[in-house]
Amino acid sequence: ETAMVRPINYVFDVDGTLTPSRLSMDVGFSKFFLHWSSDKNVYLLTGSDHEKTIEQVGEEIWTNVTESHQCGGNVIYKQGKLIKESNWKPSKSLLDMCKHLIDISNYEIRAGNHIETRVGLLNISVVGRNCTQKQREDYYEWDMEHGEREFICRAITKIFPELEASAGGQISVDIHEFGKNKSQIRKRLEGDIYFFGDKTMKGGNDFPIADVLKSPDKVFQVENWEHTYKLLKEI
Repeated sequence: ETAMVRPINYVFDVDGTLTPSRLSMDVGFSKFFLHWSSDKNVYLLTGSDHEKTIEQVGEEIWTNVTESHQCGGNVIYKQGKLIKESNWKPSKSLLDMCKHLIDISNYEIRAGNHIETRVGLLNISVVGRNCTQKQREDYYEWDMEHGEREFICRAITKIFPELEASAGGQISVDIHEFGKNKSQIRKRLEGDIYFFGDKTMKGGNDFPIADVLKSPDKVFQVENWEHTYKLLKEI
């Protein structure tokens, strides 16, 4: 009698893993990915909402994957249909504290759109989400040196221990209820998870899922989308 083969679920972060940060997917990679994923269980797992994800990977990939887990898994779509949604809302005191942390930052540039409430998630950015690609990269470099986002995360979780905060993408911090992070997908999926992400180290927003995966699950820490492309061609 043959042993049951555990299904493999391929789970992908989007920003910096399938696409350059906040930009669209490479056309050649997109064609390859669509074909590669057609006979596999493939999940997108991102801090972004579905509009941003569609902008980045395109409607076709977004509706063809098994499921797309948005806002850190607090919203789930299957073939383009909403199937699950969190109802958490940030408190006024949390919003006030976020405004304060942005105001006191030493970083000079404010591009607008600094606090964004998503489903089950609050996203804040000192430089602001309206920044140009150059401003985004400049802030990221500055933050690597000054550790501002790390400081913001510590400040928030100290005052609000029931919340979690992590650096998302290049310019922002994601805040949500404790445990309502990317690790939620582990409870949902049967079988093994092969996770691909660019921020799997402690403090990164892929860390919670990377941290709960145990052999025979696999974690692929990628440098960028080209690295992901190379790995998929080998699978």
